[in-house]
Amino acid sequence: MTPEEKLKTLGIDLPEIPKPLGSYIPFVRTGDLVYLSGMLPLKEGKLLKTGKVGEAVTLDEAVQSARTAAINALSVLKSAIGSLSNVKRCVKISGYIASANDFTDQPKVLNGASDLIFEIFGESGRHARAAVGVNVLPMNSPVEIEFIFEVKT
Repeated sequence: MTPEEKLKTLGIDLPEIPKPLGSYIPFVRTGDLVYLSGMLPLKEGKLLKTGKVGEAVTLDEAVQSARTAAINALSVLKSAIGSLSNVKRCVKISGYIASANDFTDQPKVLNGASDLIFEIFGESGRHARAAVGVNVLPMNSPVEIEFIFEVKT
């Protein structure tokens, strides 16, 4: 089953590519690597939730936000390489989680993105990762996630 077919079986339609919020581009391809800029959990141009995880945002809401950010990333990735079948592997995910002072479950939040990437790409979706708690993110987003993919040249 292709990655696009897997998305369809999960009921996921890739959205339009999110517009950059600053002076950057959504991805850079160099050789067989594609670096994706930080993805927010935007749906139809709006954040699913705002605020810090452990205060205004629950763990479950943050996990869903990470999953939505990953869906947005797949949209950008597909625009960069034409077909998600051209992915060799997900190399690394770096997740930034706006966290309340006593919130320490950043890895659980990032599982929302990691688990989706594994669902779509199987073993090629296993990746290195960093889950970092931060004070605040753009637009008061609870999560922002960067991705690196190896692709067929």
